Amino acid sequence: MKIQAKLSSAESILPLRTRYLEEANCQIVHDSIHRREGWTVSYLIEMNGVAAGFGSMAIAGPWKDKPAIFEFYVLPVHRTQAFEFFEAFLAASSARFFEVQTSDVLLTVMLHTYGREIVSEKIVFHDKLTTCLPANGATLRRSTAEEEIRLCQERRQGGGEWLLEIDGATAATGGILFHYNRPYGDIYMEVTEPFRKRGLGAYLVQELKRECYELGAIPCARCSPKNIASRNTLQRAGFVPFAHILNGNIAAA
Repeated sequence: MKIQAKLSSAESILPLRTRYLEEANCQIVHDSIHRREGWTVSYLIEMNGVAAGFGSMAIAGPWKDKPAIFEFYVLPVHRTQAFEFFEAFLAASSARFFEVQTSDVLLTVMLHTYGREIVSEKIVFHDKLTTCLPANGATLRRSTAEEEIRLCQERRQGGGEWLLEIDGATAATGGILFHYNRPYGDIYMEVTEPFRKRGLGAYLVQELKRECYELGAIPCARCSPKNIASRNTLQRAGFVPFAHILNGNIAAA
């Protein structure tokens, strides 16, 4: 039995990535960096010359000085040898850092086996409840043309913006980004200082969820584990936490 990992192109691993996304069946926070030229390197993992899995590292943007493993996939028939596959990937890539979405169970196992100094960067939320929160005098207005939003959605880049107004003043702003894998949309928002603690943030998230569904997308969100206000706002609007983004170092062999 010969296992090897070799540098490959995004096109070469695409059939395996398609299976990876299908199995995950959720939003993948860092999906878009595969589409940014020069942001990732990927390795095809073979057993006896036949494709059996892949691993990907982020190498640009926030990862320029800390290239990090962020995806790892092995075909189900070969998962009894997952550790050997991962060690071949490690040896070929010389990776020293992880950035893992914990809904990726296999890579999370590798993180806790080979990683150290593990910390959470973000909590990832998915939509579970439909809420009926009151507007409290606010009016929702879209500030991006629908045609532009649709184009961003198709390109899986950028998105649309909305705002809440009270008596002509901007009380909150937010939007939907389409950098996640299809069909997910990433919701964000911010309430201006004079209008905080009125429930407007949760109301805006609720309405952005509705707008997201009307665009044919599935809403999701993320926030820092330390941002208690954002966590509470997302939950009041029906979001439920389901994963963390964990960072860690790879222990030296």
